[in-house]
Amino acid sequence: MVAHLLRLKLTLLRNGLRRSPWQLVGMAFGGLYALGVVGALVVALVLLRRADPELAQTAVVLGGSAALLGWGIVPVAASAVDMTLDPARFTTSAIPMRQLLTGLALGGLIGIPGIATALVALATVWTWARGPLPAVAALVGAAVGVLSCIVLSRVVTTATASLAASRRFKDASAIVFMVPLVLMGPIVAGVGRGVSASTDFLPELAGTLSWTPLGAVWSLGGDVAAGRPAEAAVKLLIALATLAGLAWCWKLLLERALVNPPYAGSGSRKGGKLGLLGLLPATPAGAVTARALIYWLRDPRYAGSLVVVPLLPILLVFQGSQSGDYGTLAFAAPLAAFLLAWSISADVSYDNTAFALHLATGVKGTDDRLGRALACLAFALPVVLIFAVGQCFFTGSWDALPGQLGLSLGILFTGLGLSSVVSARYTVAVPLPGDSPFKKPPGNVGQTLAVQFAGMGILSLLVLPEVGLFIAQLVTGNPVFGWTNLAVGLMLGLALFGAGVRLGGKWLDARGPELLAQLNVNR
Repeated sequence: MVAHLLRLKLTLLRNGLRRSPWQLVGMAFGGLYALGVVGALVVALVLLRRADPELAQTAVVLGGSAALLGWGIVPVAASAVDMTLDPARFTTSAIPMRQLLTGLALGGLIGIPGIATALVALATVWTWARGPLPAVAALVGAAVGVLSCIVLSRVVTTATASLAASRRFKDASAIVFMVPLVLMGPIVAGVGRGVSASTDFLPELAGTLSWTPLGAVWSLGGDVAAGRPAEAAVKLLIALATLAGLAWCWKLLLERALVNPPYAGSGSRKGGKLGLLGLLPATPAGAVTARALIYWLRDPRYAGSLVVVPLLPILLVFQGSQSGDYGTLAFAAPLAAFLLAWSISADVSYDNTAFALHLATGVKGTDDRLGRALACLAFALPVVLIFAVGQCFFTGSWDALPGQLGLSLGILFTGLGLSSVVSARYTVAVPLPGDSPFKKPPGNVGQTLAVQFAGMGILSLLVLPEVGLFIAQLVTGNPVFGWTNLAVGLMLGLALFGAGVRLGGKWLDARGPELLAQLNVNR
């Protein structure tokens, strides 16, 4: 049965790749990225073989503890990322619990995260290949450590299954999880400065962690190499007890989950006010605008963009604090305009089967395109204006405000027009409604990348006049270029916005059924 579960996992992965050649291309890119990271870590662990034993022990224990902690934290926010062998699917299967646990645990190794963790863990064997006994101890620690990572992730995933089935929990966790990802640079820099200022503290921290379930399993090779076999034996018992405790908890949680699977249905709601649908004009474009605004406010796939954009000034201020030059703040408003305008390039794809409502009600393509663009513009325009004015207030360069506004508004209006065309012509593989924003279904990953990069390139060409005038003002300091840029950005941007809405609406009217068919394929 264990072998059957592993074959099932491999078959599901293989069929997912066969579904579209672009899916294979996307996985290849992900594998290459993971290979680069794993290669760097493996090289570092190999070089540690000739380093001081205390330094090697500190690095291995701290890195292993972070890996184990990561395997326990990430599933809380991204529990729906890989549910190929979802335990809920075995509710009606009479599989013995021991075989089910073993099969699911070993199945967790099949995939990029499991393989990457296993390769890095095995590299610690070379770090402690300073004798046969330390190498054997490191090998045992690596095997137990990798299994502990897999089982811990399964415990967390199973324990939070009922929470993960809650739409509110998915929305909050996904959005909160994105904040540290966006601020990864400042966080890493701050941690790096703290580490460099307290190098004496790290060995003590590693020594403390080596007696805890987080680090005990990773300290076996170092303790044996240092001539402390008794301590290594005690820590091995701690590691084995941790693994056994995690397996026991997983067994109890899985038994409960198989008997009472989580329910993801929604409760009934009483009728009430129409909300935004009652506030906006009772026209097709107004109804589409209200519907799109509701998506922006309540759908985590859209809300992710709203979380990232306010963090842009923080990133640019941090970068300026490192160099002492805050000139990069001038890009806050243009970047925000680009991100928000391009975010609706996959609007139809995010609709999924709900796009059938637009076809069934006979909404004209121009009304659909205009309504979606106006919904994005409702908050994108204030954000861009605030960023542009805030940058000038922070730096005191008020003479640059017209050029800033011209470039930013040109990018915003032009980007909305281009996105209206792109989303009416192409569909991309996006997370399904109700899923985690990090869960990408199998689909045309290669086409998605091609459409996104090609669209960005076209947008760059369309805003070349504004970019040229902006650069001219920066080089010459002549405010005439800034005021000219403001006029050009508004007029050219609005003209391209109108052209994009009309062209996108024409394409949508012509190929609406084909778009709906493509959406069903991308599921």
